[in-house]
Amino acid sequence: MSLVIKGASLLGEQTRDLYVDDAGVLVDEAPSGAETIDADGLVALPGLVDLHTHLREPGREDAETVETGTRAAALGGFTAVHAMANTEPVADTAGVVEQVWRLGREAGYCDVYPVGAVTVGLEGELFLVIHLMIAGRLKWLAPGSKPPGRIALALFEFEAAGTLLLTEAGTQRRASLHLLQGRDALAAMDPGGIDVMTADLAAFAARLAAENHTVKRALTLPQLFSGIGNAYSDEILHRARLSPLALTRSLDAAAVERLHSAARAVLAEWTERLGAEADRAGGWPEKVTAFHPQMAVHGRFGQPCPDCGAPVQRIVRADNETNYCARCQTGGRLLADRALSRLLKESWPKNIDELG
Repeated sequence: MSLVIKGASLLGEQTRDLYVDDAGVLVDEAPSGAETIDADGLVALPGLVDLHTHLREPGREDAETVETGTRAAALGGFTAVHAMANTEPVADTAGVVEQVWRLGREAGYCDVYPVGAVTVGLEGELFLVIHLMIAGRLKWLAPGSKPPGRIALALFEFEAAGTLLLTEAGTQRRASLHLLQGRDALAAMDPGGIDVMTADLAAFAARLAAENHTVKRALTLPQLFSGIGNAYSDEILHRARLSPLALTRSLDAAAVERLHSAARAVLAEWTERLGAEADRAGGWPEKVTAFHPQMAVHGRFGQPCPDCGAPVQRIVRADNETNYCARCQTGGRLLADRALSRLLKESWPKNIDELG
């Protein structure tokens, strides 16, 4: 049936007439013999889509049916609904999913897209949490590719698409896999750190002062801040011109503001840079490493600082190394390097200029 809808107000546009042909397509001119609808004072919108609808059928027709649910949706301006899997039996098989879709076609009020259950019987969502730690890596293998031997920890095969490979180099096995059931179990795995990319200055400052640590340790604690880690904390502190050993509760407001701005800027720059590298490699990074030549200080011990030219310094503790520029970050003072300062004792230089 062709239509002329007169005086409809389009969202963000002026009032106008709309012409719809027999196929339901907007056309430029009024079709001959079209029915006229007075839409004065009404707003014309594209068909709405409900992404979370409980149609209940099959099995719970006492609460709702596909016909009654889709008729109500159509009256409310919805042209498509997504039917949840809480039917009886649960929509966890192709047969039940197809039945819900067919009932929607037969009702004819709007399109019905069944949502199938990922788990059997809706007994709870399953989540796989992967903790890469230091040497864990994820790599995508094309179909038919042979995975490496000793470093391969797990394979996740996707039909026709390829295989996601979890590896860990070295002899120490620190990477971990956790299979969790339900969102409560998933939430329990969250250490609680805030995302600095979404946290405002006040929230960042409050979290920074929550515990009195060195600022280096605070940035790398997942209980305080999420997704920074050792490498980017070095870059952030260099950008903010702060000593890695400064205590968080001793920072003044200006230093906290610099640190907040530096953290957001560094993480944004490296997200964009690494994303571009992955795109050039076909959508998946070829080599994942914490050491990059574009970094200012991290992994660049002994090399010149890109800002002042002074040699980059380090503090070694167990498996971790902190890199910093003494001239840019500590006023020229050399911080104790646990690998050498205890050995050299009084011979250990106190200032960058004493290195010669």
